[in-house]
Amino acid sequence: MAAKGILIQGLKKRYGSGDTAVDALKAVDMHVAPGEVVGLIGPSGSGKSTLLKCLGAVIEPTAGKIILDNDIIYDDGWKVKDLRALRRDRIGFVFQAPYLIPFLDVTDNVALLPMLAGMSNLEARKRAIELFEALDVKHRAKAMPSQLSGGEQQRVAIARGLVNQPPVILADEPTAPLDSERALTVIRILNDMAKRFETAIIVVTHDEKIIPTFKRIYHIRDGATYEEKGQGRGFE
Repeated sequence: MAAKGILIQGLKKRYGSGDTAVDALKAVDMHVAPGEVVGLIGPSGSGKSTLLKCLGAVIEPTAGKIILDNDIIYDDGWKVKDLRALRRDRIGFVFQAPYLIPFLDVTDNVALLPMLAGMSNLEARKRAIELFEALDVKHRAKAMPSQLSGGEQQRVAIARGLVNQPPVILADEPTAPLDSERALTVIRILNDMAKRFETAIIVVTHDEKIIPTFKRIYHIRDGATYEEKGQGRGFE
């Protein structure tokens, strides 16, 4: 079965073997379409971090299937030879902390990723500036990370996640360090960027400030997922 965005079917992850085996993921089924922002919530130890690492090709699942933008990338084993290139080119990451390189200016922080993928310096910097314009931080393009506010740093981190135009972005607690106003601004930006670039975005969060903004929410508990309709209409 092909699917645009990201489709996860029966994903499992077992650590260890025999009597000491732990099933961190037992039955994960999700689908996030292009242009959609979906929340993923669950208590500590429910499997959120393990799921994100599997989807980000950081660790290998035990069984199941992951389809990324019509390509099967995992089916009881990786179907992609170069996982580093997969992470670099087709999966965007936004973390709780921006993790900007402190000795590079803002533009170089974002342009570095496409340059590593083979894009010219000029084209990579042009793409970074276009994203800064969309994210309303173009005026900070030459600033160093230490000169930015927390909200500006997170916008730059979102630009870095989008710069290679991946079909999916995995956002891990992206609003945790922000106050209510800035948190809602970040979620609004993610919704805008999802629609503009046809990106499927999964937001892992404990942040009750933003949960009402999701149209769809997946709960994960004891390694299994179930879906509910979100509490809000999202950002139109």
